[in-house]
Amino acid sequence: MAITPTTEQFLALAQDQRPGEVVMLNLLKFKPDGGSESYGRYGDAAVTMVEERGGRVLWMGRAEHVVIGEDTDAWDAIALVSYPSKQAFVEMVTQPKYMEAHEHREQGLERTVLIACEPRDRTDGP
Repeated sequence: MAITPTTEQFLALAQDQRPGEVVMLNLLKFKPDGGSESYGRYGDAAVTMVEERGGRVLWMGRAEHVVIGEDTDAWDAIALVSYPSKQAFVEMVTQPKYMEAHEHREQGLERTVLIACEPRDRTDGP
């Protein structure tokens, strides 16, 4: 399973000019031996970089139960991270400082899914 986006996935995000906030949904499965600790080192550095760009961690927690889906869908942790724009996210992940921290992310994750989400107004409908 991929730990980084494909070129096509990254370009689609980077070239999207929709203004405003983007919330990243992070689904995380850690490697069995020390994965959580390695990811923690990445997380400490990443949170600082997110906040430097005006973003914030909205929520992070341990996944408890798969209520709908297969056991193979199980994740260890889930995080919601808000960025003021997609461009702020792209700027962050292309910095050398981020690339250094990213090594710990790769060392810690067995698999992951990252989904960019557009906040919607309650009047937008379902």
